[in-house]
Amino acid sequence: MKLSADEVRHIALLARLGTTDNDVETMRDQLSNILNHFDVLQRVDTEGVEPTGHSVDLESVMREDRIGPSQPAEDTLANAPRREGDYVRVRAVLE
Repeated sequence: MKLSADEVRHIALLARLGTTDNDVETMRDQLSNILNHFDVLQRVDTEGVEPTGHSVDLESVMREDRIGPSQPAEDTLANAPRREGDYVRVRAVLE
């Protein structure tokens, strides 16, 4: 399906793109090729194929959350560049 120059100009207007006549011809060919690819996909027989969001099964690479003992606060605060009581002191982000 070959798009007309007016259709390309209309698409460019919707996308808020400024175009020259050369741009229109280039985009006309490119958009027509894209639509041809979609046409091929429309002809694929998908009868009996369940819709899916992914073509392969997903496998989580994240580990399960496990409750365990925390690191002692004193050990953590020993590496803090500045501390204030039992807290790490940081520079103010908002004033």
